[in-house]
Amino acid sequence: MGLFGRARGEVVHPLDGVDAVLADLDGVVYQGAGAIPHAVDALNRVAAEGLRVGYITNNASRTDAQVAGHLSEFGLAVAPEDVVTSPQAAMRVMRTLVEPGATVLVVGGVGLSSEVEKAGFVVTRSAEDAPAAVVQGFAPDVGWTQLAEAAFALHDPAVQWVATNTDWTIPVARGVAPGNGTLVSAVHTAVGRLPVVAGKPETTIFEVAAERFSAANAAFIGDRLDTDTMGAKRAGLRAIHVLTGIDRAKQLLAAPKDSRPDFILDDLRQLFEPYPVARTSKDGVETTVGSSVVSVRGQKVRVEKAGERQIDLLRAGCAAIWNSGMSIHVLDVDPALYS
Repeated sequence: MGLFGRARGEVVHPLDGVDAVLADLDGVVYQGAGAIPHAVDALNRVAAEGLRVGYITNNASRTDAQVAGHLSEFGLAVAPEDVVTSPQAAMRVMRTLVEPGATVLVVGGVGLSSEVEKAGFVVTRSAEDAPAAVVQGFAPDVGWTQLAEAAFALHDPAVQWVATNTDWTIPVARGVAPGNGTLVSAVHTAVGRLPVVAGKPETTIFEVAAERFSAANAAFIGDRLDTDTMGAKRAGLRAIHVLTGIDRAKQLLAAPKDSRPDFILDDLRQLFEPYPVARTSKDGVETTVGSSVVSVRGQKVRVEKAGERQIDLLRAGCAAIWNSGMSIHVLDVDPALYS
């Protein structure tokens, strides 16, 4: 599984050698209006043990100060500078594409427009102002009018286009809703172009965080493989996946090579627990994690011993499948691994 840390017999520890811990928000720290059980206590413990804690979000609708205030309500000690947003990453990209002080058409809310202004650009909402670029991020009130203005501007090939992120969905209180990726796709359909993307899984947002927190060996905690884990791996960060959000056992077992985390946790308490290393039998058939054993014979993946903990069984199943070199689509996987 490409585990980091210093081996101690047959275990490692998720935070060994780490100088900063970066966390996604929805699905990691909170779900809807409430904090996820054990997340706040665990992150406060990380900070108490001397590690810098930062928060990374693709959601462009809120300012860093608004996010910090929200997290503080849960009992976390968070300042605005502890929060890295996709609009901040988008402005790093924008500075490489247009001249200082250029006019930028903003499709999004205050979380985006405030960062455009802080970066020294002039905000407009109309293509008639001849913007040098369009920046697009999610906000609940983005509609046809704003998307049309972006399309009008982008029909000029000289106008640059930056998207804060392209997440297809966004979790909200009532369920899963269309995310910025669907809105970007609407503009793409109209103009036949694709934007430069700044947020996860692209590396810019992680580079901003690493620089801000002076981190040489950061760990990133996420709940989505296609944005959090993939982005962390691309950026050279330690990838920790927690099973409190979007992607659960079935998605982990099927994870493509570029989206496989280094550590899999039930919840953030396990940041401080010894992490058992996967051991493979000499014939390569059986994989053992803790007291759980999974075998791969031909195309059949079977649970040989369920063991004492479901999380170790999942870890063993992931290691067995990932090390098999075979696509999940051709494997007959024991339902006990994901049900």
